[in-house]
Amino acid sequence: MNFGAEIPFVQHLGFELKRFEDGQSELHYTPRPEHLNSFAVTHGGASMTLLDVTMAVAARSVNKDMGVVTIEMKTSFMQPALGPLTAKGRLMHRSTTLAFTEATIYDEKGRACAHATGTFKYVRRLVTGAKSSQAFAGISTD
Repeated sequence: MNFGAEIPFVQHLGFELKRFEDGQSELHYTPRPEHLNSFAVTHGGASMTLLDVTMAVAARSVNKDMGVVTIEMKTSFMQPALGPLTAKGRLMHRSTTLAFTEATIYDEKGRACAHATGTFKYVRRLVTGAKSSQAFAGISTD
């Protein structure tokens, strides 16, 4: 399944998109050794990225032509994230320009490891590349 956009960091981490419809999302992720922290469990940054992408996918699932950018995110870590992980996201509410979402990461035994809520702004998708990234950030490219 395709994310609808090329996201190099997501590709690097190896996230697999399993559900992308009707305000719902599901991603699978098997952390590699370089994605672990000093306690040999999934690094919090990798977990937060998984939650962020899972929520963004849920937000985009109702309008796949639009992109989203993260406005805010709150994360709670409940227990170590070990082994293959599944993240499930849900679009809780949307307005014309904003999406309010939540996502949870589960370990292979179905235990919740981390949970997040997030707000995303819908944006038109731009052509990718350095010039468009600078334009999106408000930097003059002339």
